[in-house]
Amino acid sequence: MSEVNESRSTWGDEFVRLEDDTGPPHRSYYSTSTAAAATKKAAEEDWRYHAVEFAKGFAEMSVEFGKGVRDVVKQSIVREDSVIVKKLRGPCERICGKLRFLNEYLPEDRDPVQSWTVILFVLLLAFTVLIVNTDHDTSTPLVKKMCIHPPSATRILLPNGRYLAYKEQGVPADQARYSVIVPHSFLSSRLAGIPGIRDSLLQEFGIRLVTFDLPGFGESDPDPDRGLESSALDMVHLSYSVNITDKFWVLAFSGGSIHAWAALRFIPDRVAGAIMVAPMVNPYDPSMTKEERRRMWAKWTGKKKLMYTLAKKFPRLLPYFYRRSFLSGKHGQIDKWLSLALGNRDRALIEHPLFKESWQRDVEESVRQGNANPFVQEAVLQVSNWGFKLTELKVKKKHKGKGFLVWLKSIYEQEDESMNGFLGPIHIWQGMDDKVVPPAMSDFVQRVLPDAMVHKLLYEGHFTYFYLCGECHRQIFTTVFGTPQGPLAPEVDQTPTIKDTEDTGTEGLEVLGEIPQTSFLPTESVPQVCFNSSDLEA
Repeated sequence: MSEVNESRSTWGDEFVRLEDDTGPPHRSYYSTSTAAAATKKAAEEDWRYHAVEFAKGFAEMSVEFGKGVRDVVKQSIVREDSVIVKKLRGPCERICGKLRFLNEYLPEDRDPVQSWTVILFVLLLAFTVLIVNTDHDTSTPLVKKMCIHPPSATRILLPNGRYLAYKEQGVPADQARYSVIVPHSFLSSRLAGIPGIRDSLLQEFGIRLVTFDLPGFGESDPDPDRGLESSALDMVHLSYSVNITDKFWVLAFSGGSIHAWAALRFIPDRVAGAIMVAPMVNPYDPSMTKEERRRMWAKWTGKKKLMYTLAKKFPRLLPYFYRRSFLSGKHGQIDKWLSLALGNRDRALIEHPLFKESWQRDVEESVRQGNANPFVQEAVLQVSNWGFKLTELKVKKKHKGKGFLVWLKSIYEQEDESMNGFLGPIHIWQGMDDKVVPPAMSDFVQRVLPDAMVHKLLYEGHFTYFYLCGECHRQIFTTVFGTPQGPLAPEVDQTPTIKDTEDTGTEGLEVLGEIPQTSFLPTESVPQVCFNSSDLEA
């Protein structure tokens, strides 16, 4: 029996050897594939092994490097005679002494320094995660695109070949008791004027309101060489073009006040008076005291300070910020675009639907040309040398004559002070809760121009007294112009308008008077078009 089993196992072994030697080709293919897979797996494991070892080595080197840095800091900085230790030891010991009671909440076998270091690190990591999750909100807010509206302005041709766009409100020229020209502020246009002003109120006081677009804003042509003096000259040309033969009033809000100051300086004989609400002055004016400058800059946000610094030192960087905000082709919030710090009343007003509607339409008109250069020019004008100082508007009268008696009289008599060149009134309304144009600016104006009448508004902000407030507008006009008397009675025109067919032989023609020399550009009917930021950049 054992012999039979032995013969069977010998036969089986021989069969296996025979099959291995003379087997079909596919068996060798399978063996090769298995070997390749095993080689590949071994290579992957070898790569992972090297990666893990490299990470371990890098971690060990980082730990040793950190220990070395710690030793260097201890030996060179954290010493008893170190200046940093001498200055910070006292405050640190006082703070640690007050917070030492927190160590009672730690386990007894834990080192307080190590434990609180870990706790602070975990808190910092948690706050970072919360901030990242808050900033990257998964919800998609509704973004309103800006639209290009059909041209609606009347334009005049200036002597230098530029076109200036303007808008008229109120009574006609021949019935106006008071003519008021309004230069707009930054990121605004001729459409702003006095936001929310009622035509009935203008009729009641007999006011003709003329607003215009600054160069490069709205429908006005840009002026690469513009300054404050050229802005004042634009007002003169505009006044003559719209038949303002007498003196006119200048009304300005916020940043538009720099053009009102220019009018008082360069064309004083054409200005009857100035009305300013939250007037802007040069924040770098050398006439300011350190306290006035500190109170003014303390009210502004960090980004607003940065924008003023860039406008003063690096104006070429401003287009980058402008194209990411109001030149992006999409609407946004005014406080974020202009980096404004607003009080509670201002913040409630800018959320009102009427304010949003009027302001968004004004912004669309302001940026319709899609050019950042006019805004850069305006920002630079606010902080650069104006060519004059506010203190130059006030000088002392000099006594005429020479001699001992005149000199003796000048000693015992107090010299009068008056405005140099401009003799009209200056009315200023300043909200005491204004954080955009701080009250420190109006205090500075009142110090250098004591003849200016500053009306301080206790609880008003930057926008609340000027935007959409009919009662506020009435108070301004009543303070400046007195009791409303209505428009002037129209004069009877004695110019003949009957067709003269017998003497002249010009049948069908009427005598209409002289044609004004100022040329006007008619508007065309253009459909409203919405645009994106790519269109503006193009």
